[in-house]
Amino acid sequence: MKRIGTFLGALAVSITATSAFAIDIDSRYQPYQPTTGVSGSLKSIGSDTLNNLMTLWSEDFRAKYPTVKIEVEGKGSSTAPPALIAGTSQFGPMSRPMKAAEIDSFEQKYGYKPTAVRVAVDTLAIFVHKDNPLSCLSLTQLDGIFSKSRLSGSPAITTWGQLGLTGEWAGKPISLFGRNSASGTYGYFKEVAMVNGDYLDTVKEQPGSSAVVQGVAADKFAMGYSGIGYKTADVKAIQVAGRDGQCQEANQANAYTGAYPITRFLYIYVNKNPSTPLDPLRGEFLRYLLSLDGQKDTSKDGYFPMPYVFAQQELGKLGLK
Repeated sequence: MKRIGTFLGALAVSITATSAFAIDIDSRYQPYQPTTGVSGSLKSIGSDTLNNLMTLWSEDFRAKYPTVKIEVEGKGSSTAPPALIAGTSQFGPMSRPMKAAEIDSFEQKYGYKPTAVRVAVDTLAIFVHKDNPLSCLSLTQLDGIFSKSRLSGSPAITTWGQLGLTGEWAGKPISLFGRNSASGTYGYFKEVAMVNGDYLDTVKEQPGSSAVVQGVAADKFAMGYSGIGYKTADVKAIQVAGRDGQCQEANQANAYTGAYPITRFLYIYVNKNPSTPLDPLRGEFLRYLLSLDGQKDTSKDGYFPMPYVFAQQELGKLGLK
């Protein structure tokens, strides 16, 4: 998996048309222009993190092409590669890059590698109940909270009092919610926050991001993690400090500059033969995602638009520029 520092550095360098505090979509994005000859059916199998966004993209795309049918299934990033390999899906949304073994399995069947398309930027948020007074955690503290390995050297952190909370909070155990092992979010959090250590057995693994947020919202003394797009009014995303010790909010500016330490791309993988153009249906769907219309959907769903420079790279990779 691409290291977080490498990703953040590349993302920060890409910002050429927006200021450090901008929250709008880059003005260079152009509206999507429908074309002719687009029809058929698509199926998407993969990331739960991207499930709602894939559904929103699909609905708005179908509004432009009413004869198109799109089915979206989001049970976890690890379900995307097998579906692409078997040909049971045309799109494989993933909240992490494919692993080497997954790429190798695909290449063994098709003779070329799957194509990764970066479609959005996500800050993996640490959620607590809306009434929780905690404001910031470090990556080392997160390791002490969620991991039984604690490879960062953190002591075990089991109560809110160990995080500095007083009064009714002090002696209360931290109730933990997380994703299951089929999730790319599970793997990404494990890598970045837990130094690839093992999760505590007491982490309540959930099949979807919305279930994590609902669990935290229903338990005053809970903590959980998921993509920022699943935030609700009943939880708050606390600041996270990277190795430099500076607390940072999980917002767009900090994602783009690399200040927020748990930032990632969200991907859609496709089976594209390097010597053959994409068919009109898949090509136009991806062109829509990386247009002004598609990136408005991204923002509407709570994620951050792709930096324009990177979006152009993706279109070029797909032969869609």
